Amino acid sequence: MEKQQRVVKKPRMANLELLRCIAMMMVVTLHYLGKGNLLGDLTQETMTGAGIAAWVLEGFCLVAVNVYMLISGYFLCESSFKPSRLLRLMLQVWVYSVGIGMLARVFGIVPLEEADIHYFLTLLFPISMNHYWFMTVYVFLYAALPLIGMGVRRMSKNQLKTALLVLLFFFCLLKSILPFRLETDGQGYDVLWYLCVFLTAAYIRRFGFPLLGKKARSLCLYAAGCLGILAEIALLRFGYLKTGSFGLILKISTEYNHLFPFLASVGLFCLFLQIRISGKAAGAVLRIAPYTLGVYLLHENIGVRYAWQAWLGAEAANTPVRVVCYTLLAAVAVFFCGVLADAIRELFTRGFLGLLLKTAPGKAAGGAIQRLDGVFAAGEKQA
Repeated sequence: MEKQQRVVKKPRMANLELLRCIAMMMVVTLHYLGKGNLLGDLTQETMTGAGIAAWVLEGFCLVAVNVYMLISGYFLCESSFKPSRLLRLMLQVWVYSVGIGMLARVFGIVPLEEADIHYFLTLLFPISMNHYWFMTVYVFLYAALPLIGMGVRRMSKNQLKTALLVLLFFFCLLKSILPFRLETDGQGYDVLWYLCVFLTAAYIRRFGFPLLGKKARSLCLYAAGCLGILAEIALLRFGYLKTGSFGLILKISTEYNHLFPFLASVGLFCLFLQIRISGKAAGAVLRIAPYTLGVYLLHENIGVRYAWQAWLGAEAANTPVRVVCYTLLAAVAVFFCGVLADAIRELFTRGFLGLLLKTAPGKAAGGAIQRLDGVFAAGEKQA
């Protein structure tokens, strides 16, 4: 009985798993718009309706990466460090990096002249070569989890709040209000920024956020943050066209560590914390969500990173309606292709390891396979 109690796991939260899926589709949207060259040129006097529509979609999806890390921080701050999870995650990244990258070269997506030594080193060492910048950040943050988690659990409410406010002041607020670039500004692509996001999620998990205790308030914060992003873009563009200044900070409000995307992501996260999903809908979400990381690893592979947008009609998205429709279709299509690819990868990985261990003697092999099944269980639930 005692043994059974130790292995019982808390049920996963379908509301946050749904948000994980939505955030990943938002990530695909950002990459479709940006790398598909659909965003209007902010330095030009005139902008097409298609370009404006693309910027509106961009503004409402910029919360994606912060939201993804908020979800991870919310779960990880109360969990223990597991070397098996870290190894499994790194293996998953490596399989996608090498597998998709090599297939892209074999099928000619990557021309021969671009498949140089740097290309193959990026495939072989994806974390160290920053192949997937988010995974590089996540792996180093997870490796520091024993230290961070212990600190978070030992801190009082006031201590954690003070530390969080100090970090947000230096790495978020200052860059958001000053009309120039800071030397310490990593633009939201560094470990320090995601430590801030992680601690925000940890604070919400431990002490709640009464100010956003109602869905309407959370929704309003999300909408206000997104509209703030677009308003600042419009204001800086106006100033640039009139004076020629602000060129270096035209898109500053679109960076993940800017105040507006941060507040919008907190609003959306707190909104989904209050949503309850049950029944068949919850079951479907919980089956799909563990594979969402595969969506990112598939479409952001260096071999196809700038190719798949054209496959999904980016060049034909030349009106506002087409921009919206093509973008939504691309987000859904890439999402489900990525989920399917990751489900296949998992089956292959577990099957290969099971076959490999069958040569071991009876009980030892069974125990080893069982342990590996635990390591390679469906999906990276906390990524």
